[in-house]
Amino acid sequence: MRAATFHAPGDLRVGDIEEPTTGPRELKLRMHATATCGTDAKIFKHGHPRLEPPQVIGHELAGEVVEVGAEVTGHAVGDRLQVIAAVPCGECWACTSGAMTVCPNQTSMGYQYPGGFAEYMIVPEQVLKVDGVNVIPDGVSYAEASVTEPLACALNAQELVHVGKDDVVVVMGAGPIGCLHVRLARSFGASEVYLIDVNAGRLALSADRVHPEAAIDASSEDPVARVKELTDGRGPDVIITAAPAAIAQEQAIEMAAPQGRISFFGGLPKDDPYIKCDSNLVHYRELMLMGANGSSPDHNRRALDLIATGAVPVADLITHRLPLEQVQDAIDAVVSGEAIKVVVEP
Repeated sequence: MRAATFHAPGDLRVGDIEEPTTGPRELKLRMHATATCGTDAKIFKHGHPRLEPPQVIGHELAGEVVEVGAEVTGHAVGDRLQVIAAVPCGECWACTSGAMTVCPNQTSMGYQYPGGFAEYMIVPEQVLKVDGVNVIPDGVSYAEASVTEPLACALNAQELVHVGKDDVVVVMGAGPIGCLHVRLARSFGASEVYLIDVNAGRLALSADRVHPEAAIDASSEDPVARVKELTDGRGPDVIITAAPAAIAQEQAIEMAAPQGRISFFGGLPKDDPYIKCDSNLVHYRELMLMGANGSSPDHNRRALDLIATGAVPVADLITHRLPLEQVQDAIDAVVSGEAIKVVVEP
């Protein structure tokens, strides 16, 4: 079968590899859509400590069941499935206490298990063990379903900082995940959502789709001052840093309203993970600083429902659909900012 295999930083090869066989506790999918994200770009450029090459990458997954393991129940050939990316163990203290996103034994599709940039993919026993596949409802395309996983990550983050009715929300980062955050915040009842980016072209492209109350180009104006102006000096209730930039996190703290909630959604580079934080702002304004790490199987189930019901539309965010042979072009489009969501259709 054809697949995109990561061999080393800068070395992603599309070629023929052996088609996988289905174990007794596994499913085999024909992959119809694997969405790309910034993590794929990071893997391509730098590799990843949890990924031992050669490995088929791609972790935003939707496909059709073509084989069912002899011991698998509840699934049939022809089922249309969305698959989780982060795979909790289901047994540790975190999983049994309802905190699967911080499972210390977590594995991942496209890392420890071959991913979805391939014609066929095996759904491992561990994914089925934690109920990590969801039937795609009628009316939802494979491409739309592949966006479930990033939306599930956004859902985890926004629930942790309690986005709700009448909140003023700032999303820092106008990439695909930023667009999902804008729409998700609206579905939770936010009264105003402002979108900030340093890339004017990407900001304009995304704002044209998700229509924030204000689109702020941080390359040409001070985003903190502009947000303060828009909120009559008070600041926003919630800030989500959907960009891997220290300055975004620092500015989030500066602009937050008293008792504001800040989600550090985008992680920072591992070789430079520190920020300057005015601790007195956190102290006297009673700010909440909250991390967000991926999503659980339950987040995925509910995110797919948000897509299916139209609460969070995603079809118009998919700006590029490319065949497997052009997976490198898909990653380049993500990096350049010329696309919002790019879906590879093996």
